[in-house]
Amino acid sequence: MEEEIELEMSPLCQVLADKGHTISIEIYRGGGSNWHLEVVDEFGNSTVWDDQFPTDAAALEEAKSTIKDEGIDALVGMPS
Repeated sequence: MEEEIELEMSPLCQVLADKGHTISIEIYRGGGSNWHLEVVDEFGNSTVWDDQFPTDAAALEEAKSTIKDEGIDALVGMPS
């Protein structure tokens, strides 16, 4: 039987809107000390970073850096 891992959500999770798009920045960890970064767009599309982060602040900084460098459009997929 598989053991369910309870996720710990970071208090730094947030919703950002820019250029007519809305994304949810999800930062969480489960069963370890590193944080995972996932961005979910308004259509339910998900972008998950392969890298893990030592702190939730580092994960948030990566998301914001990606938006600054590539634009929010890089994290928004097609409507389903």
